Amino acid sequence: MDLQRTFLIVGLAIVSYLMILQWQEDYGATPPPPQAQNNTQSYPQGGFDQPDVPIAQNEDIPSAPEDEIVNTKVSETAKPTGQPIQVITDVVKVLIDPVGGDIISVDLLDYAYSVETPEIPFSLLAQNRQHTYIAQSGLVGKNGPDASRQGRPHYSSDQTLYEMGEDGTLDVELSFTQASGAIIIKRFTFNKGEYLINVTYDVNNQSGAEWRGALFGQIKRDGSPDPGTKDATGFGLPTYLGAAYWDTEQPYNKVDFEDIDEQRLKKKIPGGWLAMIQHYFMSAWIPDQELSHVYETRKVKGDYIIGFTSPLLTVEAGNQDSISARFYAGPKILKILENIEGAKGIDVAIDYGPLFFISKPLFWCLDLFHGFSNNWGVAIILLTLMVKLLFFPLSAASYRSMANMRRIQPKLVAMRERFGDDRQKMSQEMMKMYKEEKINPLGGCLPILVQMPVFLALYWALLESVELRQAPFFLWIVDLSVMDPFFVLPLLMGGTMFIQQLLNPAPPDPMQARMMRMMPIIFTVFFLWFPAGLVLYWVTNNVLSIAQQWYITRSIEAAAGTKK
Repeated sequence: MDLQRTFLIVGLAIVSYLMILQWQEDYGATPPPPQAQNNTQSYPQGGFDQPDVPIAQNEDIPSAPEDEIVNTKVSETAKPTGQPIQVITDVVKVLIDPVGGDIISVDLLDYAYSVETPEIPFSLLAQNRQHTYIAQSGLVGKNGPDASRQGRPHYSSDQTLYEMGEDGTLDVELSFTQASGAIIIKRFTFNKGEYLINVTYDVNNQSGAEWRGALFGQIKRDGSPDPGTKDATGFGLPTYLGAAYWDTEQPYNKVDFEDIDEQRLKKKIPGGWLAMIQHYFMSAWIPDQELSHVYETRKVKGDYIIGFTSPLLTVEAGNQDSISARFYAGPKILKILENIEGAKGIDVAIDYGPLFFISKPLFWCLDLFHGFSNNWGVAIILLTLMVKLLFFPLSAASYRSMANMRRIQPKLVAMRERFGDDRQKMSQEMMKMYKEEKINPLGGCLPILVQMPVFLALYWALLESVELRQAPFFLWIVDLSVMDPFFVLPLLMGGTMFIQQLLNPAPPDPMQARMMRMMPIIFTVFFLWFPAGLVLYWVTNNVLSIAQQWYITRSIEAAAGTKK
C-alpha cells in the first residue's frame, strides 16, 4: 500500500511539473518586440516605428508663468524638415520629431529587447500604435514658438541622419526662424558612452522688440504596463511604475498614475529633477540647478505628464541668449546616476526598498565579486558565502540549539505519552527539562530572525539591478532576472529545505509536524516564478546551512555519546 502511494505521489508530481511547463509555454511566452508588431517600417536605418500620432498639438503644452500667449507664425523662408531625424551614438539610437523637436524614440543599444532577439535593442521611449512614451521640450510664453496657436514650430536641419564620430561628441542642431526675425536654434549634444543629452536653446533676437519666453521640459507616457517586467510573472513584489521628482522638503517623491488622476501637482521647486520610472530603466529631465522651476503633473487625453517650466528668459532686440536642460534616458545604474552633476538624490530612483541601507552595500559587494568572476551567477554564490560567513556565529548558535532539541526529542515524546492531554503539566515539565539541559527553546529561531532583513535586502538588490537583466549563469539559465524556465532551481531549493527538516527536531505537536512537512512544498511552489538569481542565492544558502548544521549536529551528538 505504501509503495502504491509513493508511485502515485511521484506520478502526480511529474504530471504537475509537465502541466506547469506547458502553462509557461502557452501563457508566459515573451511577446514579440514592437518592431515585429509593425511591419510598415519607414526608417530602415534605425528600425524606428513611424509616429502614428501627430505631435504638433498644443493641448499638452504648458503655459509660461506670468506671461501671455501671442500669435507666432512660421517665417516663409524656413524650410522645415519633414522626416524624423535619427541620431546614432555608441549607446543609443534617438529619433527626433522636427515638429517641436521632441524626442520620440530612444533605443538602448547595449540592452536587447529579449534574450531570444539580441539583435533588437530595447526601446525605452517610443511613439507608435501600441505605446506613447516621449520627451517634449520647447519655448512658451509671449514669444515662445511652442505657444503659437498655429501649432508647434517645424524645425529644419542640415541632415536627417547623424552618427557619432571618433571624437566622441555629436551636436545636432535644429533651426527655426520666427516671423518677427528671431532665430531659434535647438541643439542636442551627445557624448560617447553617455545616456545624458544636453538640450540647449539659443535665441538670436533679430527682431526690433524684446523677446520673452520660457523653457519647458516634460515626459509624456500612457498608462500601459511596464515592459521591463514582461517576464516577471508570479508572486514577486511589483516594482514601481510612475513619475517621481525631487523637492527640498523630501528628496524623493513618487507620483504614480493614480495620483495624477486624482490630484494635479503644481509646485515651485529650486533646481531638482523629474522622472518617469519603470523596472530597470528611467527617463528624467534635469533643469538648470541655479533657477527655480514650476513642477507639475497632469493628464491629457489619457496620457500622463510630468514636467517643469523655467522662469521667463528675456532677450533684448539685437541680442542673443540661451537656456538649457539635460535629459536622461537609460538604465538605472548606480554609478551612472550618482555621477549626474547637480541631480541630487536621483540615484534613489533605484528603489532598494525600505532596507536600502543594507541593499546598497550588498550590491556593492555583488558588483565587486562580478569583477573577479565575470559571471553574475558566480557573484551571487560568492556573495552568499560572504553573508554566511558574516552570520556564522549566529547560525552556529541556532544550529546548536536545534541539535540539542533533536537530542532530547525522545524524552519529549515520552513526556507527551506520559502526561497525555494535561497540557499545563506538560508545559511545566518541558520548561523544567529545558532548564536542566540548559536549552533555550527560542535559540533556534532568534538568530534566523536577525538574518531575515539581510535576505529581504538582497531580494530588493537583485530585483532592482539592471546588471542582472539577461545575465546568463550556466547551461539552461540564460537570464538570472527571470524565472528558471525548467524550474530546476526551485525544485533543488525545495529538496534542500526537505533535507534541512530532516536535520531539525520534529515539533512535538503532530499538527505542527504535518505543517512543517508541507513547508518545502509550499516554498517550492512559491519560488517557481521568482527570479533565478534569487532562487540561486536561496539554494546556495541552504546547501551551506545543511553543511554547517550537519557538522554541528554530529559534534553535539558525539559529545553526548549518541551516534547515528
